[in-house]
Amino acid sequence: MLTRLSKGLENSPAFQNFIIGVIVFAGLLVGLETDPELVRAYGPILSFLDSLVLAIFTFEIGVKFVARYPRPLKFFTDSWNVFDFVIVAACYVPLLSQYAMLLRMFRLLRVLRLVRAVPRLQVVVEALLRGLPSMFYVSVLLLLLFYMYAVMGTFLFSVNDPVHFGSLKNSFLSLFRVVTLEDWTDIMYTQIYGCDVYGYGFKQELCVEPQKFPLIAPLYFISFVLFGTMIFLNLFIGVIVNGMDEARKEQEAQLRAKIQQATMAQATDWQREIASLEELLEESRLSLERVRQAMSKSPDASKHPPNL
Repeated sequence: MLTRLSKGLENSPAFQNFIIGVIVFAGLLVGLETDPELVRAYGPILSFLDSLVLAIFTFEIGVKFVARYPRPLKFFTDSWNVFDFVIVAACYVPLLSQYAMLLRMFRLLRVLRLVRAVPRLQVVVEALLRGLPSMFYVSVLLLLLFYMYAVMGTFLFSVNDPVHFGSLKNSFLSLFRVVTLEDWTDIMYTQIYGCDVYGYGFKQELCVEPQKFPLIAPLYFISFVLFGTMIFLNLFIGVIVNGMDEARKEQEAQLRAKIQQATMAQATDWQREIASLEELLEESRLSLERVRQAMSKSPDASKHPPNL
């Protein structure tokens, strides 16, 4: 009875929406605790509300455990359940009470439970996780591109522009700025017109040997922007979109499997009900047959036929 009640509560849309509301409230509560004045004025109330939120999350975990009886450990077969359990359990660790910052971080992680509560967010996160291996190789290619252009830029522009290309480290930072398209044309114009003409207005003392690269600089920066921003960005987007499609298909397959299991379970219940009704009818038929046989053997049966 308790197991069936727990399963019904776990699958109830009202209960799920209530948990989502509590998660949002927990996130707002952590945000309010960043204000020292609010903590001083309403510290006990905020502490009570935080304990209440923790109690609700603990109750939710307990409901899920009971819903899986007699195999409660099946709860840990779902990675999202493990994530929820770790976040809730961490708030009960006595050691964390001595480290307020670490405890606050775990409490802040409770906001991430929205990913668990909203299926669409699960698809996005699963797509990102699925795309990590492919994104790793794309990142390796991007790193090689950065390295080649950083070395090339250091060789070409270090004399004219020591601020942006004076060392390999500065070249990497400048290329990162270029790939984000944040005022990348200023860096390019410095190489085209020379540091004495463009880009060194407040650092003129660093412009020791100005040089001009009217042809090489545009080719260098435009090609890097095309490769680094256009091509590799589309590769990342393609990997993520492909991962989202795979995650969506898997989630749909899991949903169909759950519906099929529920249908089979319901059909099994119906079969049991039909079998019990058939047994009851058979018992009734046998009882009626015994009554008729007993009445047919009675000496008064012929004189007083039963009124059936």
